[in-house]
Amino acid sequence: MDQVLKLKHTIDALFGNGVSKYLPKEIEITFSKKTGRIKEVYHNARLLCTLRIDGGLAITPYFAQMLIKSKKFHQNCIEIDEDSKPFVQDGKSVFCKHVVLAGKNIMIGADVPVLYKDKVIAVGRAVVNSEMMMTLKRGVAIKVRDSLKSGLEEKTS
Repeated sequence: MDQVLKLKHTIDALFGNGVSKYLPKEIEITFSKKTGRIKEVYHNARLLCTLRIDGGLAITPYFAQMLIKSKKFHQNCIEIDEDSKPFVQDGKSVFCKHVVLAGKNIMIGADVPVLYKDKVIAVGRAVVNSEMMMTLKRGVAIKVRDSLKSGLEEKTS
């Protein structure tokens, strides 16, 4: 099977049909020396995602910003309030009380992009599902794995 096609099917399965069309055309794929499976995907020497052993994808904020153009991808994201933005950008966890909007496709353990005013500021793993994020007022909603550190944000803006 073509590796790019396999990657597109994985993206569609995880984030919704049609989301893979926002994958850039010119990508570089690195493979595992032991297993020969896809390890990492790059675009213009920037990491887009890493494939996990369980079949999931660990996406970067850079890749999430590309995919955000898709309406279906929005169902996998959360929107946070202004109070928590600086903390989340620095890599701190997102708490339930700061979640303004949560997409209906978010399940426990899923990779979730964290948005502030339709801009991806971090990516992390969901601790609770979307329904619980919106109803709970205490506890962690997303454990941030990768974020736009304050210094990087100034350069990209």
